Amino acid sequence: MIESQQDMELVATAATGQEGIQKFRELLPDVTLMDLRLPDLSGIEAIIAIRGHAPEARLIVLTTFEGDVEIQRALQAGARGYLLKNMAPKQMLECIRQVHQGKKRVPSEVAATLAEHMADESLTSREVEVLTHVAGGNRNRDIAEKLRISEETVKVHIKHIMEKLGAKDRTQAIAIAVRRGIIQL
Repeated sequence: MIESQQDMELVATAATGQEGIQKFRELLPDVTLMDLRLPDLSGIEAIIAIRGHAPEARLIVLTTFEGDVEIQRALQAGARGYLLKNMAPKQMLECIRQVHQGKKRVPSEVAATLAEHMADESLTSREVEVLTHVAGGNRNRDIAEKLRISEETVKVHIKHIMEKLGAKDRTQAIAIAVRRGIIQL
């Protein structure tokens, strides 16, 4: 798609985060497209590494993941755009051009996902940790042992998780957290 554009040139591709960081440093592209799921690093870790080396780097996340928490993490890490792979090519190319011009670009469907959960109370890091263990099939007693907390504290965390996510049970909490990008299975 990029190669068919007269005002764009594809200078490199990379299969891993480390390779992407290395090629960025060698070639210093005007705009970098970054997936969130890479075999060695997360795309967010790669964005942080690239922006640590070149704070002015213009990065766009190009992914299939549309969870609001992942979108927030990517933008906080320094991405200037966020595209979904199923978007129309014209929309993707326009985003690349706008980011190249120094603008930030988040398409309306991505912004709507962000706005939907803007007022939601975030899970604490401990709640995410507990939920990750729940998703791993662990019982409250096992989670308590692994985290060196009481079983009653685990129950309180799970109660707060379900309230914050609007879930009726543990299974629904996991499903919501995965969909929103809070945890990964």
